[in-house]
Amino acid sequence: MGEEEKEIKVVLDTNVLISILVFGGRLSMIRTAWRETRIVPVLSRETFQEFVDALGYPKFALSREEIAFLIEDEILPYFEVVSSTENVAGVCRDPDDDKFLSCAVSAAADHIVSGDRDLLELREFKGVKIVSPADFGKFLR
Repeated sequence: MGEEEKEIKVVLDTNVLISILVFGGRLSMIRTAWRETRIVPVLSRETFQEFVDALGYPKFALSREEIAFLIEDEILPYFEVVSSTENVAGVCRDPDDDKFLSCAVSAAADHIVSGDRDLLELREFKGVKIVSPADFGKFLR
């Protein structure tokens, strides 16, 4: 028998996740990958709360029903929710980004996908690769 393929766990930062779900476009390949279970996207309570809060921003003009659909049909069936057992603080220049590092390390994730320069400049944290959406897209291909 062949070796079982390892799950590829991925933390998507809030902007990337919203871009995928609200705008689609070139990032839709990431959504396809989680729907086909080629990747396991991961959220923590803290990263999920930031995502939910951001969905409510007036600039997205999403109704309550649209927000509920995104959460119930696009997130909950596919995403693994982890408890942040690893408290990361003071690593990122922007302290708000540390929650993504905490989530990734707690989940033993392989990648953080972000367009945020404060995260991207780290390149790697405790074995977790930090990559742009474009680089992750190349990885998926």
